[in-house]
Amino acid sequence: MKKTALRASALVLFVAMAAGCATTGLDDVKATADRAAADAAAAASAAEAARAAADRASQAASAAQSTADRAMSAATGAQACCEANRESMERMFQKSMSK
Repeated sequence: MKKTALRASALVLFVAMAAGCATTGLDDVKATADRAAADAAAAASAAEAARAAADRASQAASAAQSTADRAMSAATGAQACCEANRESMERMFQKSMSK
């Protein structure tokens, strides 16, 4: 009878310890999963912020390209005007020299 009671109490102690360890293990797993979820959410937030910054940079680059294209067009027009003035002055100089 003492042996059976001793075995029963040892079995109860073993089951209680196993249940306690399982609970602690599950808590650790849950905590790790929660940290992983929080890290994933932070990474997603950082990625979204980076995408937004990239979109703004792309828009700024497009605006800069548009401005550069207009400046190039104006410079080309100014160069054409300058060439036309130089040719006109050259013709006037040639006329005056031939007289």
